[in-house]
Amino acid sequence: MTVKPKISNVDDYIAAAAPRARTALRKTRAIVKTVAPAAQEIISYRIPAYRQGRIFVYFAAFKSHIGMYPPVKGSTALTQALRPYRGEKGNLRFSLDQPMPYALIKRVVLALMRQYAK
Repeated sequence: MTVKPKISNVDDYIAAAAPRARTALRKTRAIVKTVAPAAQEIISYRIPAYRQGRIFVYFAAFKSHIGMYPPVKGSTALTQALRPYRGEKGNLRFSLDQPMPYALIKRVVLALMRQYAK
């Protein structure tokens, strides 16, 4: 049985991720910091999370994708753009086998910040 190391910060999380996911994690982190520079960066549920009043976005690396949570509600245009990335519960799955849609990820972070942050 392998014991997973305790992750205490986002730097540790990214370092422990699979090499193919690290660039996407770093760029997603940079997007969140740009969109919400006052947000506090934490580890919650063993994954990176950002809060401004309350947690408004999580992201995580998986074997074949980067996940973003919670489900985003937004304009019709954003909803349509996210359709190919939505999972069964509305969470987002960005495949590591495809180019990352960073402009879309930025729109998601903005929408989540408006939706959940105080």
